[in-house]
Amino acid sequence: MPPARPTEWFENEDFWRSTYPFMFPPSRLDGTPAEVTSLLRLAKPRGKTVLDLCSGPGRFAVELARRGFRVTGVDRTRFLMNKARARARAARVDVEWVLSDMRDFLRPGAYHLALSLFTSFGYFDDKAEDLGVLRNLHASLRPGGVLVMELMSKERLARIFQPTTSQRLPGGGWLIERHAIFDDWTRIRNEWILIRRGRSRAWTFHHTVYSGQELRTLLESAGFGDVSLYGSLQGGAYGTEAARLVAVARKAR
Repeated sequence: MPPARPTEWFENEDFWRSTYPFMFPPSRLDGTPAEVTSLLRLAKPRGKTVLDLCSGPGRFAVELARRGFRVTGVDRTRFLMNKARARARAARVDVEWVLSDMRDFLRPGAYHLALSLFTSFGYFDDKAEDLGVLRNLHASLRPGGVLVMELMSKERLARIFQPTTSQRLPGGGWLIERHAIFDDWTRIRNEWILIRRGRSRAWTFHHTVYSGQELRTLLESAGFGDVSLYGSLQGGAYGTEAARLVAVARKAR
């Protein structure tokens, strides 16, 4: 039997519960239909089965189900999955929800489209685990299937990096963020300090940051042969002013 995995930051349910209001404000949720329209235009899936890996509160999965897609939403966070189930019930759509670590989910040849959005990648200390996730995604796609990834890039981070930032939160309180780059500009450590009603709480988390070329190389190592990079889900060029790193990777037919 393989050794048990150590507990990692993203397994902390309290982190997601406490940060949900400002990670997923109404303005972000309201923008989901337009984002889905854009990603479908980029991906051009050849069928109706979709895997939303790290589906969070279900905003993409539910919107795709509204449009007639058969969607599987996978997440390891019970709090977020409960939010997703409630969203699907309110929308009166059916989504298959699977509580699972992204490293473990594999369903060979099942999907026309797979999604990894909102920087839901690079969580692990060992890059081999990132590669394993991509290999499972490749295996879970049908021949000719497509993967869409959307995340913060190393190039963007280098341009906007600030060691400390703060923002006033709707409803009162402050979020203070402290950031540090380490491991030769491959990883970022974040400390979030939430101050409300005279009390503070803090969480520390870290993840790998990828450049466009590094992500392309990793996708090709996972088996994808056709990889295109964009600067947003709207399809702009991936250049010096790109707001996000979007990769569209196809599996050979």
